[in-house]
Amino acid sequence: MDGVSIEAARETLTALWGQAGATWVLPVLLGLGLAAATGLRTFLPLLMMAGSERLGLFGLSLNDDWSWVTSDAALIALGVAATVEFVGDKIPGVDHALHSMGLVARPVAAAVAAGGLFAAVDPTTAAVAGVIVGAPTALAFNAVQGGARVASTATTGGLGNPVLSLIEDVLTVFTVILALLAPILIPVVLVILAVVVFRLARRLRRFQERRRARMAA
Repeated sequence: MDGVSIEAARETLTALWGQAGATWVLPVLLGLGLAAATGLRTFLPLLMMAGSERLGLFGLSLNDDWSWVTSDAALIALGVAATVEFVGDKIPGVDHALHSMGLVARPVAAAVAAGGLFAAVDPTTAAVAGVIVGAPTALAFNAVQGGARVASTATTGGLGNPVLSLIEDVLTVFTVILALLAPILIPVVLVILAVVVFRLARRLRRFQERRRARMAA
């Protein structure tokens, strides 16, 4: 697994777009995948990215100025934060507080994750690219997640939120792993993921409307 998928994507993109394929296109694809996952979970994608680079998995390499992300202290902090978020998101009320904080924290985390993937440019350019790629993507997926949560709370009184949270956990892990294994597929997968979450939220809203209609009848 070491380096095969990302190296294969790098070779393909370099053949298509020259050096720009490896310098810009590949980090953008990786960044989109991690940023989308960060829109669902603040710390887990960062933890998975840092752990992969630290262990030498997937052939992932980060910008030199992002070495702090793979330090022992950072990995421990991210691990604790990811655990707290995982547990807290299963508790009605706490999950809404986490989502409110995520409106700020998730775009920042996504920008950090995406910026680190631009390994072949200077740190300032990497940081700017991270903000451009990461923040809007995380905000978009966080907004879709918020809609699904509101609908779930309205239809189940919050009792369905832990189940929805587990689904989001799975989607987060799946999206990060897929981004690292097959970054070229990320645009298609993100569209599918957004449609799935959007349709889930719409079905919950329709269920709520039918329920209100029956109660009013």
